[in-house]
Amino acid sequence: MAFSIVIPLYNKANYIENTLKSVLNQTFTDYEIIIINDGSTDDSVTKVKEFNDSCIQLFNQKNQGASVARNLGIEKAKYEHIAFLDADDLWMTNHLEILDSLIQNFPNAGIFASRYELVFNNGKNDIPNFKGISADYEGIIPDYFETSLPYPIATSSSIVIPKGVFEKTGYFKPSISSGQDVDMWIRIASKYPVAISNKVTASYLHYIEDSLSKTPILDKKLNDFKDYKQEEESNPSLKKYLDTYRLEYALQYKIAGNDKKSKELFKNILKENIPFKTRLIYFLPRFVLIFLLKIKQFLRKNGFNFSIYN
Repeated sequence: MAFSIVIPLYNKANYIENTLKSVLNQTFTDYEIIIINDGSTDDSVTKVKEFNDSCIQLFNQKNQGASVARNLGIEKAKYEHIAFLDADDLWMTNHLEILDSLIQNFPNAGIFASRYELVFNNGKNDIPNFKGISADYEGIIPDYFETSLPYPIATSSSIVIPKGVFEKTGYFKPSISSGQDVDMWIRIASKYPVAISNKVTASYLHYIEDSLSKTPILDKKLNDFKDYKQEEESNPSLKKYLDTYRLEYALQYKIAGNDKKSKELFKNILKENIPFKTRLIYFLPRFVLIFLLKIKQFLRKNGFNFSIYN
Protein backbone atom coordinates (compact mmCIF):
# COMPACT_ATOMS: atom_id res chain seq x y z
CA MET A 1 0.00 0.00 0.00
CA ALA A 2 1.11 3.57 -0.68
CA PHE A 3 -0.24 7.03 0.09
CA SER A 4 -0.66 10.23 -1.87
CA ILE A 5 -0.33 13.08 0.61
CA VAL A 6 -2.20 16.22 -0.47
CA ILE A 7 -1.16 19.54 1.10
CA PRO A 8 -2.92 22.76 0.03
CA LEU A 9 -0.54 25.70 0.52
CA TYR A 10 -1.42 29.36 0.89
CA ASN A 11 0.88 31.79 2.72
CA LYS A 12 2.25 29.34 5.28
CA ALA A 13 5.94 30.21 4.96
CA ASN A 14 6.38 30.16 8.75
CA TYR A 15 4.98 26.63 9.08
CA ILE A 16 5.39 24.57 5.90
CA GLU A 17 8.99 23.60 6.69
CA ASN A 18 8.03 21.86 9.95
CA THR A 19 4.97 20.34 8.32
CA LEU A 20 7.05 18.76 5.56
CA LYS A 21 9.66 17.54 8.03
CA SER A 22 6.92 15.75 9.96
CA VAL A 23 6.02 13.91 6.74
CA LEU A 24 9.57 13.09 5.70
CA ASN A 25 10.23 11.64 9.17
CA GLN A 26 7.47 9.02 8.85
CA THR A 27 8.28 5.42 9.73
CA PHE A 28 6.08 4.40 6.79
CA THR A 29 7.94 5.55 3.70
CA ASP A 30 5.88 4.51 0.67
CA TYR A 31 4.25 7.80 -0.30
CA GLU A 32 4.26 10.82 -2.57
CA ILE A 33 3.76 14.41 -1.42
CA ILE A 34 1.57 16.62 -3.60
CA ILE A 35 1.69 20.29 -2.69
CA ILE A 36 -0.80 22.61 -4.35
CA ASN A 37 0.37 26.20 -4.09
CA ASP A 38 -2.83 28.22 -4.10
CA GLY A 39 -1.32 31.52 -5.25
CA SER A 40 0.85 32.19 -2.19
CA THR A 41 2.28 35.71 -1.96
CA ASP A 42 4.84 35.02 0.78
CA ASP A 43 7.93 32.74 0.78
CA SER A 44 5.95 29.48 1.02
CA VAL A 45 7.12 28.17 -2.37
CA THR A 46 10.74 29.08 -1.62
CA LYS A 47 10.55 27.08 1.61
CA VAL A 48 9.19 24.06 -0.27
CA LYS A 49 11.87 24.23 -2.94
CA GLU A 50 14.58 24.11 -0.27
CA PHE A 51 13.65 20.45 0.23
CA ASN A 52 15.61 18.33 -2.21
CA ASP A 53 13.41 15.25 -2.13
CA SER A 54 12.10 13.45 -5.19
CA CYS A 55 8.84 12.47 -3.50
CA ILE A 56 7.74 16.12 -3.30
CA GLN A 57 5.72 17.42 -6.23
CA LEU A 58 4.78 21.11 -6.37
CA PHE A 59 1.92 22.42 -8.49
CA ASN A 60 0.92 26.05 -8.79
CA GLN A 61 -2.49 27.55 -9.37
CA LYS A 62 -3.97 31.01 -9.00
CA ASN A 63 -5.69 31.61 -5.68
CA GLN A 64 -8.97 29.68 -5.81
CA GLY A 65 -9.33 28.33 -2.28
CA ALA A 66 -8.71 25.08 -0.43
CA SER A 67 -11.43 23.12 -2.22
CA VAL A 68 -9.94 23.65 -5.68
CA ALA A 69 -6.44 22.98 -4.31
CA ARG A 70 -7.48 19.69 -2.70
CA ASN A 71 -9.40 18.62 -5.80
CA LEU A 72 -6.33 19.22 -7.96
CA GLY A 73 -4.26 17.22 -5.49
CA ILE A 74 -6.71 14.33 -5.71
CA GLU A 75 -6.58 14.51 -9.49
CA LYS A 76 -2.76 14.39 -9.49
CA ALA A 77 -2.58 11.53 -6.97
CA LYS A 78 -1.26 8.27 -8.37
CA TYR A 79 -2.12 6.14 -5.33
CA GLU A 80 -5.54 4.98 -4.18
CA HIS A 81 -5.31 6.19 -0.58
CA ILE A 82 -5.14 9.94 -0.11
CA ALA A 83 -3.89 11.42 3.15
CA PHE A 84 -4.71 15.07 3.79
CA LEU A 85 -2.53 17.49 5.70
CA ASP A 86 -2.85 21.24 6.16
CA ALA A 87 0.31 23.26 5.62
CA ASP A 88 0.49 24.36 9.26
CA ASP A 89 -0.27 21.09 11.03
CA LEU A 90 2.04 18.25 12.06
CA TRP A 91 2.16 14.46 11.99
CA MET A 92 3.84 12.24 14.53
CA THR A 93 6.32 9.82 13.02
CA ASN A 94 3.89 6.86 13.14
CA HIS A 95 0.92 8.62 11.51
CA LEU A 96 0.96 6.80 8.16
CA GLU A 97 1.97 3.52 9.77
CA ILE A 98 -1.07 3.63 12.07
CA LEU A 99 -3.43 4.54 9.24
CA ASP A 100 -1.99 1.79 7.04
CA SER A 101 -2.81 -0.72 9.78
CA LEU A 102 -6.31 0.75 10.18
CA ILE A 103 -6.97 0.38 6.45
CA GLN A 104 -5.86 -3.24 6.46
CA ASN A 105 -8.08 -4.04 9.44
CA PHE A 106 -11.19 -2.19 8.19
CA PRO A 107 -10.85 -2.04 4.38
CA ASN A 108 -14.46 -1.13 3.62
CA ALA A 109 -14.47 2.24 5.38
CA GLY A 110 -14.78 5.51 3.48
CA ILE A 111 -12.83 7.55 6.04
CA PHE A 112 -9.86 6.34 8.09
CA ALA A 113 -9.09 8.63 11.01
CA SER A 114 -6.38 8.81 13.63
CA ARG A 115 -6.85 10.60 16.94
CA TYR A 116 -5.41 14.10 17.16
CA GLU A 117 -4.32 16.69 19.67
CA LEU A 118 -5.01 20.41 19.83
CA VAL A 119 -1.87 22.42 20.55
CA PHE A 120 -2.14 25.90 22.07
CA ASN A 121 0.35 28.77 21.98
CA ASN A 122 1.23 28.39 25.66
CA GLY A 123 2.50 24.87 25.01
CA LYS A 124 -0.54 23.11 26.43
CA ASN A 125 -2.26 20.41 24.44
CA ASP A 126 -5.65 18.78 24.62
CA ILE A 127 -6.79 15.44 23.22
CA PRO A 128 -10.53 15.55 22.45
CA ASN A 129 -12.79 12.91 23.94
CA PHE A 130 -15.29 11.54 21.46
CA LYS A 131 -18.84 10.88 22.55
CA GLY A 132 -19.84 7.23 22.84
CA ILE A 133 -16.41 5.66 22.33
CA SER A 134 -13.55 5.19 24.76
CA ALA A 135 -10.03 6.52 24.34
CA ASP A 136 -8.76 3.01 23.55
CA TYR A 137 -11.49 2.13 21.04
CA GLU A 138 -10.36 1.23 17.53
CA GLY A 139 -12.72 0.21 14.77
CA ILE A 140 -15.86 1.29 12.94
CA ILE A 141 -17.66 4.16 14.66
CA PRO A 142 -21.25 3.10 15.46
CA ASP A 143 -22.66 6.60 14.87
CA TYR A 144 -20.29 9.06 13.19
CA PHE A 145 -22.44 12.16 13.63
CA GLU A 146 -23.31 11.51 17.27
CA THR A 147 -19.67 10.76 18.06
CA SER A 148 -18.50 13.94 16.30
CA LEU A 149 -20.25 16.18 18.84
CA PRO A 150 -18.81 18.49 19.92
CA TYR A 151 -15.40 17.54 18.46
CA PRO A 152 -15.20 16.13 14.92
CA ILE A 153 -13.80 12.68 14.24
CA ALA A 154 -12.59 13.74 10.81
CA THR A 155 -10.26 16.69 10.39
CA SER A 156 -8.32 17.86 7.34
CA SER A 157 -5.00 16.68 8.82
CA SER A 158 -5.85 13.35 10.45
CA ILE A 159 -7.62 11.27 7.81
CA VAL A 160 -7.13 9.10 4.75
CA ILE A 161 -9.81 8.68 2.09
CA PRO A 162 -9.74 6.19 -0.80
CA LYS A 163 -9.70 7.96 -4.16
CA GLY A 164 -12.62 5.86 -5.36
CA VAL A 165 -14.82 7.34 -2.65
CA PHE A 166 -14.61 10.79 -4.26
CA GLU A 167 -15.71 9.33 -7.57
CA LYS A 168 -18.96 8.21 -5.90
CA THR A 169 -19.64 11.10 -3.51
CA GLY A 170 -18.20 14.01 -5.49
CA TYR A 171 -15.27 16.26 -4.69
CA PHE A 172 -14.79 19.31 -2.46
CA LYS A 173 -17.21 22.09 -3.38
CA PRO A 174 -15.46 25.27 -4.63
CA SER A 175 -18.69 27.17 -3.95
CA ILE A 176 -18.03 26.85 -0.18
CA SER A 177 -15.28 29.04 1.24
CA SER A 178 -15.68 27.98 4.88
CA GLY A 179 -16.71 24.52 6.04
CA GLN A 180 -16.03 22.76 2.74
CA ASP A 181 -14.21 19.99 4.59
CA VAL A 182 -17.15 19.46 6.95
CA ASP A 183 -19.45 19.21 3.94
CA MET A 184 -17.17 16.58 2.41
CA TRP A 185 -17.02 14.47 5.56
CA ILE A 186 -20.82 14.62 5.88
CA ARG A 187 -21.31 13.35 2.35
CA ILE A 188 -18.87 10.49 2.84
CA ALA A 189 -20.01 9.49 6.33
CA SER A 190 -23.62 9.39 5.11
CA LYS A 191 -22.68 6.64 2.65
CA TYR A 192 -19.67 4.82 4.13
CA PRO A 193 -18.49 3.45 7.49
CA VAL A 194 -15.86 5.54 9.30
CA ALA A 195 -12.94 3.81 11.04
CA ILE A 196 -10.94 5.38 13.86
CA SER A 197 -7.62 4.44 15.42
CA ASN A 198 -6.93 4.62 19.14
CA LYS A 199 -3.57 6.32 18.55
CA VAL A 200 -2.96 10.09 18.61
CA THR A 201 -0.79 10.80 15.57
CA ALA A 202 -1.69 14.32 14.35
CA SER A 203 -1.20 17.75 15.90
CA TYR A 204 -3.52 20.61 15.04
CA LEU A 205 -1.87 23.92 15.90
CA HIS A 206 -4.96 25.51 17.39
CA TYR A 207 -3.43 28.94 17.83
CA ILE A 208 -2.81 29.55 14.12
CA GLU A 209 -5.57 31.53 12.43
CA ASP A 210 -5.92 31.26 8.69
CA SER A 211 -7.29 34.00 6.47
CA LEU A 212 -10.78 32.49 6.51
CA SER A 213 -10.98 32.50 10.30
CA LYS A 214 -10.37 36.24 10.17
CA THR A 215 -12.96 36.76 7.44
CA PRO A 216 -16.32 38.12 8.68
CA ILE A 217 -19.11 35.59 8.33
CA LEU A 218 -20.99 37.99 6.04
CA ASP A 219 -18.17 37.55 3.50
CA LYS A 220 -18.00 33.76 3.74
CA LYS A 221 -19.73 31.23 1.53
CA LEU A 222 -21.11 28.64 3.93
CA ASN A 223 -22.71 25.22 3.56
CA ASP A 224 -26.28 25.26 2.29
CA PHE A 225 -28.21 23.17 4.79
CA LYS A 226 -30.85 22.49 2.14
CA ASP A 227 -28.34 20.13 0.53
CA TYR A 228 -28.79 17.73 3.46
CA LYS A 229 -32.58 18.03 3.81
CA GLN A 230 -33.42 14.52 2.68
CA GLU A 231 -30.63 12.85 4.67
CA GLU A 232 -31.32 14.64 7.96
CA GLU A 233 -35.03 13.88 7.78
CA SER A 234 -34.18 10.18 8.01
CA ASN A 235 -31.10 10.47 10.25
CA PRO A 236 -31.70 12.07 13.69
CA SER A 237 -27.98 12.04 14.49
CA LEU A 238 -27.18 14.01 11.34
CA LYS A 239 -29.99 16.44 12.16
CA LYS A 240 -28.49 17.01 15.62
CA TYR A 241 -25.01 17.40 14.13
CA LEU A 242 -26.25 19.96 11.60
CA ASP A 243 -28.27 21.82 14.23
CA THR A 244 -25.03 22.42 16.12
CA TYR A 245 -23.62 24.11 13.04
CA ARG A 246 -26.87 26.02 12.52
CA LEU A 247 -26.56 27.45 16.01
CA GLU A 248 -22.88 28.28 15.53
CA TYR A 249 -23.66 30.16 12.33
CA ALA A 250 -26.74 31.80 13.91
CA LEU A 251 -24.57 33.15 16.73
CA GLN A 252 -21.98 34.42 14.28
CA TYR A 253 -24.61 36.16 12.15
CA LYS A 254 -26.12 37.76 15.24
CA ILE A 255 -22.71 39.03 16.34
CA ALA A 256 -22.19 40.37 12.80
CA GLY A 257 -25.51 42.24 12.97
CA ASN A 258 -27.50 40.15 10.49
CA ASP A 259 -30.50 39.27 12.65
CA LYS A 260 -32.59 38.09 9.71
CA LYS A 261 -30.14 35.39 8.69
CA SER A 262 -29.52 34.49 12.31
CA LYS A 263 -33.21 33.96 13.08
CA GLU A 264 -33.71 32.00 9.86
CA LEU A 265 -31.09 29.47 10.96
CA PHE A 266 -32.24 29.35 14.59
CA LYS A 267 -35.87 28.59 13.75
CA ASN A 268 -34.82 25.38 11.95
CA ILE A 269 -33.13 23.95 15.06
CA LEU A 270 -34.88 21.28 17.10
CA LYS A 271 -34.87 22.41 20.73
CA GLU A 272 -33.97 18.96 22.01
CA ASN A 273 -30.82 18.93 19.89
CA ILE A 274 -29.18 21.85 21.71
CA PRO A 275 -28.54 22.06 25.48
CA PHE A 276 -30.82 24.53 27.28
CA LYS A 277 -27.88 26.62 28.54
CA THR A 278 -26.55 26.90 25.00
CA ARG A 279 -29.91 28.03 23.62
CA LEU A 280 -30.02 30.68 26.35
CA ILE A 281 -26.73 32.10 25.11
CA TYR A 282 -28.34 32.79 21.74
CA PHE A 283 -30.87 35.17 23.32
CA LEU A 284 -28.24 37.33 24.99
CA PRO A 285 -27.83 40.88 23.63
CA ARG A 286 -25.37 41.30 20.79
CA PHE A 287 -22.90 43.34 22.84
CA VAL A 288 -22.80 40.59 25.48
CA LEU A 289 -22.14 37.95 22.80
CA ILE A 290 -19.27 40.03 21.43
CA PHE A 291 -17.79 40.31 24.93
CA LEU A 292 -18.16 36.55 25.54
CA LEU A 293 -16.54 35.80 22.18
CA LYS A 294 -13.49 37.85 23.12
CA ILE A 295 -13.22 35.98 26.42
CA LYS A 296 -13.52 32.65 24.59
CA GLN A 297 -10.78 33.62 22.13
CA PHE A 298 -8.50 34.73 24.96
CA LEU A 299 -9.02 31.49 26.91
CA ARG A 300 -8.47 29.33 23.82
CA LYS A 301 -5.20 31.09 23.05
CA ASN A 302 -4.05 30.35 26.58
CA GLY A 303 -4.83 26.66 26.50
CA PHE A 304 -8.28 26.52 28.06
CA ASN A 305 -10.29 24.36 25.69
CA PHE A 306 -14.06 24.03 26.05
CA SER A 307 -17.27 23.86 24.07
CA ILE A 308 -20.66 25.46 24.71
CA TYR A 309 -22.31 22.51 22.95
CA ASN A 310 -21.63 19.92 25.66
